[in-house]
Amino acid sequence: MPAVDRLLADLRAVFGPRLISVVVYGRHAVDRPASPQPIHTLALVGDLTIHDLDATARLARGWQAAGLAVPLMLTRLDFARSLDVFPLELGAIIDAHRVVHGEDPFGGLRVRDQDVRRACEIDIKGHLLHLREAYVESFGELDAVASLVEASAAALRTLAANVARLDGRPSSPASALSAHLSEALGPVHGRALDAVLAMGDAPIAGADAARLFPDYLAAVEALSAYVDTWS
Repeated sequence: MPAVDRLLADLRAVFGPRLISVVVYGRHAVDRPASPQPIHTLALVGDLTIHDLDATARLARGWQAAGLAVPLMLTRLDFARSLDVFPLELGAIIDAHRVVHGEDPFGGLRVRDQDVRRACEIDIKGHLLHLREAYVESFGELDAVASLVEASAAALRTLAANVARLDGRPSSPASALSAHLSEALGPVHGRALDAVLAMGDAPIAGADAARLFPDYLAAVEALSAYVDTWS
């Protein structure tokens, strides 16, 4: 990819021999997304100083214009020591990446299951609190509740993918997520969550989305309990 080639040239100019590895991660590491999305990269370096940040700050506007997200820049030690803090985010990079410079930097690194479980629990309980609070703030009005349910579909998909990964299951396609949720929580909760997940691709009538809320909330409560007791 020409944009990545440009990034590599810029990073070599800034870091020289301190540039250890560069990987593309996310969707661009495995395929070409149907819709335009920034290309995400990680650069592992020997050390990172304020002078490096100044130099890369002067290049960032050009990277963004070329369709690149500003690279995540870390030392390898910082990356390894952050796996327990950001197990979902960094684990996703380890799971789906393509090396474009240097050797694969992730040999011997793994995310602990309990770190993934804790991160999933935090995110799911946060989602649950948001649904409850937003429902109260909607005053129970159908249009507002429908908007709440539809707007939460993308976040639910991320939560479901993370729980699937926790259980060693595929995180895509959507049908695999739905099957896993039904297996883990039972068919009633699985159907409710599947209906919300489907809204990400095909929104339903507002009144139908609003009527789904009680079952949706109960299913998220069940998902929270599932992760809370996971072992």
